[in-house]
Amino acid sequence: MSELKPTAAPGATAPNEGDNVAVIQTNHGRIVVKFFPEHAPGHAENFQKLASEGFYDGVRFHRVIPGFMIQGGDPNTKDQPRHMHGTGGPGYTINAEFNEIPHTPGILSAARTSDPNSAGSQFFLMHRTSPHLDRQYSVFGQVIEGMDVVETIVALPRDDRDNPHEENPAIMEKVSVTTWPLAD
Repeated sequence: MSELKPTAAPGATAPNEGDNVAVIQTNHGRIVVKFFPEHAPGHAENFQKLASEGFYDGVRFHRVIPGFMIQGGDPNTKDQPRHMHGTGGPGYTINAEFNEIPHTPGILSAARTSDPNSAGSQFFLMHRTSPHLDRQYSVFGQVIEGMDVVETIVALPRDDRDNPHEENPAIMEKVSVTTWPLAD
């Protein structure tokens, strides 16, 4: 099926047939994202590489803020104490690829420290529009299915560090890369 489901981000358009998409299967449902390699080629390629290697499998969304975003991609969330969540990465960084795409609901963007060139494996999916991030973070994709899952995850009870409680985490069970359209 090549048309988008109603759970796509507002304003999202379908990828071209044969384009790569990521399927993020969480314990709360499925999120599908398309990539913007023409705007952030290094970030799009890095995410696909890490997903293909199984890097994200079992990793949690460790920071969820209603009205803002959900953040994941830190391998420390698999087996490190909660105070370490948000500090890990793949062991390398990617230079910033800031672009003109606004941070609206469903946007996939690279998380980083105060150093613009510090992105690695962590990313965030926008819950709501946040113009203060525009041209400050590298946008490299968009949700084309699963905004309902983003809504579920962002509403999870969380601790004072915005990390979902241990008894109801948000886990990326499997993250894979496939081509559009999806078989189902």
